[in-house]
Amino acid sequence: MNAAAPFAAPPGRTLIAGVGNIFLGDDGFGVEAVRRLGEHPLPEGVEVVDAGVRGIHLAYQMLDGYHTVLLVDATARGTEPGTLHLLDATDPAATRPRDTALDGHHMTPDAVLALLDTLSAGTGGRRPRRVMVLGCEPADLAEGIGLSRPVEAAVDEAVRMIRQLVGADPDVPAAFEEPTEEPAEDPAAEAADEPAPAVAGSHPTERNTTPC
Repeated sequence: MNAAAPFAAPPGRTLIAGVGNIFLGDDGFGVEAVRRLGEHPLPEGVEVVDAGVRGIHLAYQMLDGYHTVLLVDATARGTEPGTLHLLDATDPAATRPRDTALDGHHMTPDAVLALLDTLSAGTGGRRPRRVMVLGCEPADLAEGIGLSRPVEAAVDEAVRMIRQLVGADPDVPAAFEEPTEEPAEDPAAEAADEPAPAVAGSHPTERNTTPC
């Protein structure tokens, strides 16, 4: 999966799915994040589901005509616990495992996306136009219920990021808008040397929310 590029609020239906096993410590990050997200108003067309470990069910649901799907999960990338990663998983050929074991009780986002390719070919379902993953670096995946302190601290930031992504938070600068182009004051100068579009905001693809 690749680092995500900035993008505007999705124009069609959006599915936000929390993925993970609440009985494996920080693996429950995605489930807790979407639970808290459900406490906030969201734009029309945005659906939030607790997919948990039901990866096969989630893969089928993702073929139900969504423009954008955002998977929220614990994602180990070797950074500090509590770091948030926004990743672009749209390209079906991007670092996807060829042989994915189907385990109805635990499937990572990569496994869900690999299954999605197979199901879309077999059923004629339409893949989402864009698939994103918002992952949090875990600290502890041992058996047990409850998040570690750094991952717990990252949940509210993840909710804020998701609301910003879907255009639900008017009090936060629109860091995910597409670049916009200002009209040129001198048409002749524009024709000679057209300036690059200005970016409306910036947003890091990784964010460390570990308390100091």
